[in-house]
Amino acid sequence: MLKDGYGRKINYLRISLTDMCNLRCVYCMPEDMTFRPDPDLMTEREVIRLADLFAGLGFNKFRLTGGEPTLRPDLVSIVKHLRGTPGANSVAMTTNGVHLRHLAAPLAEAGMDRVNISIDTLNPKKFKQMTRWGNVEEVLDGIEAAEEQGLEVKLNAVVVRGFNDKEDVLELAALSLNHSWQIRFIEIMPFGSVASFQKEHVVSEQELRTTIEGKLGPMALQNDGILDGEARLFKLENAPGTIGFISSVSAPFCAGCNRVRLTADGKLRLCLLRDREVDLLTPLRAEADDDTLRDLICRGIYNKPWGHGLADDVHPQLRVMSEIGG
Repeated sequence: MLKDGYGRKINYLRISLTDMCNLRCVYCMPEDMTFRPDPDLMTEREVIRLADLFAGLGFNKFRLTGGEPTLRPDLVSIVKHLRGTPGANSVAMTTNGVHLRHLAAPLAEAGMDRVNISIDTLNPKKFKQMTRWGNVEEVLDGIEAAEEQGLEVKLNAVVVRGFNDKEDVLELAALSLNHSWQIRFIEIMPFGSVASFQKEHVVSEQELRTTIEGKLGPMALQNDGILDGEARLFKLENAPGTIGFISSVSAPFCAGCNRVRLTADGKLRLCLLRDREVDLLTPLRAEADDDTLRDLICRGIYNKPWGHGLADDVHPQLRVMSEIGG
């Protein structure tokens, strides 16, 4: 297993399949977002070759992201290949859930383990306001289909002050009382052209916990506070599900970071909130051999930065979230 220069074991690769999305969430991108042309994006063969190289270097956890990964027509084929890759013991996806009603069955059959579904509110009017184009019923249908197919379900809610930080948080948290889902509340993070909006609308983990416990009762810390991926987990009394907080701004977890990201245009991004990247697609298309590509990966991971610079008002400028994959 690879280690970075700080001794952290890096075994988790998030692969963005596209920067395109069929929604336009206010905290993620402008409504008139321009996406990269298809020739700039990794092909299925290129995704598979790089994924195989990472697996050979000890990566065993893979997550497919976007933009919106279900827009890729070869998604199921990629999942099937990853599931058959030696050493890959976890294959997951982050999605807005719009197309999941139709894709849950083929994805489960291909070997996907879990889905993280973005749903920032259960209120239809607010959902459309936050996503600009979305229909919350389509997402709820997708969640139901995923559960029917035996996929592990986690729900992701990005909390935006003044939009969904009160009643919506309570309604989402209450889902854990009746479902074995993990409901995850994510602090909004500043990126690129929408960074100023994002910084103004951060809601901290402590504020969210106070809101939830004030209405739904005390929450018990789970796993002695050890993070489940990026989320610190709590549980309401007698709840089958859990409530998680991903608090990159107010409670960063850089010391335990075990992940890197492969952008849809083939850049190895070493930290979500740092702009430094390693270009893998250009040498791959120039017919670099596997040893050369492995060396680029290893050197990049060794130089993975310790953490972000948000406390010093340093935030990434080169990409918005949809171009990275979260």
